[in-house]
Parts: sequence; C-alpha cells; structure tokens
Amino acid sequence: MENLLKKLFGTLLQKPWETERAAIDNVHDGKTFDISAQKSAVIIIFGIATVLFSLVFTSYLYTLPPGQDTKYLLRPNLLWLNTLTLFFVSYFFYKVTNDLKKRNTSKVKKNLLVIGGLSYLFLLGQIFFWVQLLKSGNYVSTNSYFANFYVFTALHGLHLLGGLFFWGKVSSRVLKLEQIKILDEEKNISALSLYWTYLLIVWLMFFLMIYIFNDAFIAWCKSIIA
Repeated sequence: MENLLKKLFGTLLQKPWETERAAIDNVHDGKTFDISAQKSAVIIIFGIATVLFSLVFTSYLYTLPPGQDTKYLLRPNLLWLNTLTLFFVSYFFYKVTNDLKKRNTSKVKKNLLVIGGLSYLFLLGQIFFWVQLLKSGNYVSTNSYFANFYVFTALHGLHLLGGLFFWGKVSSRVLKLEQIKILDEEKNISALSLYWTYLLIVWLMFFLMIYIFNDAFIAWCKSIIA
C-alpha cells in the first residue's frame, strides 16, 4: 500500500518540463504501475459497472414509497445458498492464482472446471428463484422492491455471463496445454479472479440491501447520499 501511494503521489509531484526530469522520462518504459493489460481492462469494467450498480441502488432508495414496509420483505434460503456458491467460486480462484504463483499447475485445470460449474450453478439458482417469485405473484410491477430486485439480479447475471464467456476462452486454452505451459495463462487467470472478486463484492452489497434489510439501513444510505 505504501509503495502504491508513493507511485501515485510521486507521479503527481513530478515536473516533466525540467531538464533533469525530462532525461529520466526519456528512458522510462511508460509504466507507472505493474498491472497487466488484462487487469487494466478489468479495472475499467469495474468503473463502468460500479457507476451502473450505484445508479440502480440509488434509484431504489429514492423510489421506495414512504409507506412500504421494508423490513425483511424477502428472506429466501436460496439467496444464502447462492451467496455461499459465489464464496466458493472466489475460494477456488484464490487456490488457482496461488498455485500459479508457486508454479504448481497440477490442480489448475480441475479447479477451473469447478469454478465454471459453480458459476453456472449460481445462475441456475437465480433463474429458479425468479420462477419461484413469479409463481408467488411477485412481479416487476408489484412494487419498487421487486422491480429493483429483478433489475439488479439481471444486471449481475449479465456481468457473470460476460465473465463466463472469457472463462470459457481461457479454460479451453488451458485444458489443451501441457502442465508447464499453463503458467503462460497466469495473467488471464489473475484478471478473471479479480473480476469474480468484484462480482462477489457487488453481490454482498446487494445481499445486505435485499436480505439483511431494514429501515435503519435505508435511512443510513440516504443520509450518505444526501
């Protein structure tokens, strides 16, 4: 963290117009942070997605009718299972990236397949839950609570599908490689791991909003926004 702050604020304090500084800049490779192109792309996606999810979250807070009871409107056990599934996905990504750092590729292929299976399981769980909601008469038009629930879970699911698309491309290459050559995919796998970590964080925020939800939490969020 200290090195990151030095790099960030050190760059801001530089004076490129000075002769001495220009001589240093001329031999610089152009990189300020040691971040791969793959991770840079993921960070850009983070920025766009964070704005999008923040707008959905804010719209929910301000479209909530004053008379609507917000205490535990939705408490299905399936949301706990889906949350646990995402935790397992992040755990297996951690194992994969940690193994690659140690140059141990013996379980990378197996764990990548487990990650894909768990991710699809999460999506199936969400679809099943949608079906359950529709059968119980809770539609998008029911109230702002369920309208935002459908919108948020749909957006989160689309982001997960995007991640699965790139997971499929990386996994298909890894499965065809010899053990020693799997290390060449380290940057791609690390970027995917970072992407899934972000998806987990977004989901936990949503889980707090929808599942462990109460009027005090709404009031706190509104006070911050105000």
